[in-house]
Amino acid sequence: MKHFQIYLPDEKIKEELQDKIDNLTKPKGSLGRLEELALQAGLIQQTLSPVLTKPHNVIFAADHGVTEENVSVSPKEVTWQQCIHFLKSYGGGINFLCRQHGFTLRVVDAGVDYDFPSDTGIIDMKVRKGTRNYVHGEAMTTVEMELCIDRGAAVVRDINRTGCNIISFGEMGIGNTSASSLWMTCLTNIPLLQCVGAGAGLDNDGIRHKYQVLKRALDHYHGNRSAQEVMHYFGGYEMVMAVGAMLQAAELNMMILVDGFIMTNCLLAASRLYPEILSYAVFGHCSDETGHRLLLEALNARPLLNLGMRLGEGTGAICAYPILDSAVRMINEMNSFKGGKVTKYF
Repeated sequence: MKHFQIYLPDEKIKEELQDKIDNLTKPKGSLGRLEELALQAGLIQQTLSPVLTKPHNVIFAADHGVTEENVSVSPKEVTWQQCIHFLKSYGGGINFLCRQHGFTLRVVDAGVDYDFPSDTGIIDMKVRKGTRNYVHGEAMTTVEMELCIDRGAAVVRDINRTGCNIISFGEMGIGNTSASSLWMTCLTNIPLLQCVGAGAGLDNDGIRHKYQVLKRALDHYHGNRSAQEVMHYFGGYEMVMAVGAMLQAAELNMMILVDGFIMTNCLLAASRLYPEILSYAVFGHCSDETGHRLLLEALNARPLLNLGMRLGEGTGAICAYPILDSAVRMINEMNSFKGGKVTKYF
């Protein structure tokens, strides 16, 4: 699999960054998480004056073979229909948020079971028209998994060349909360029952059926639960592509805004391969999907928001972006006690 060079940010600048933050015209620590985020941004960018430039949100889309088991309330064709919808001026939930906060939206076909016209604007990275049904065996081959990693990384390299240094990721794929639940239980050892939720809107009977299907798949799996094996056995093409994209973003010293349940599972898998990636991640929100809070706790992650959302697409990440923007504005635009001629107070 592709090797990434991901390192913990050099902390030589940390003391100077912290001193700058502590000497802004405020009591020490009084701006709470903004101060922590400013420090993180400065360490990632290795500067006392971090900036956020040309933010992008990338939606990876693919279909899942496990939908044959009726694990989702939504029909499979919603995947391709929503991809086209996202590219309309006033399309999905993600669109108004991208417009509001100045994000460029990119939609990537990682493995949708549909032939998109060439003029849609969708980035064609299709590996296959949907994964295989992992109830009966592996969802994808190791070669397909490696291709997803490579193609996700290529998408981010192209975006980085535009000057983007902060990126969020979303997903579109009917059935992908099922794959995410399996990733979560395999990579954290949290019981499957606590990882399975309503997804796009299953009722209690639907959730029970979904759990039974996933338990059957898990019972048939006898692997070693390594990140690579879990990704290819239970993954979606869009999810594995997002893992590659996240790893590439960290290698390029970009800040990564992490969305909800599915993208947090992608970050989880990425962190099992390269633990250093966690230093580049900002967790946007805790979604309303069952298991997400436990997943965040397993990662020792503190999300910025809890808005009861479970849409995906990157919506929670982009809602959190203004908080990060405020942190960067704080460190750049507030006066120091010396510059403002204010007596330092605590």
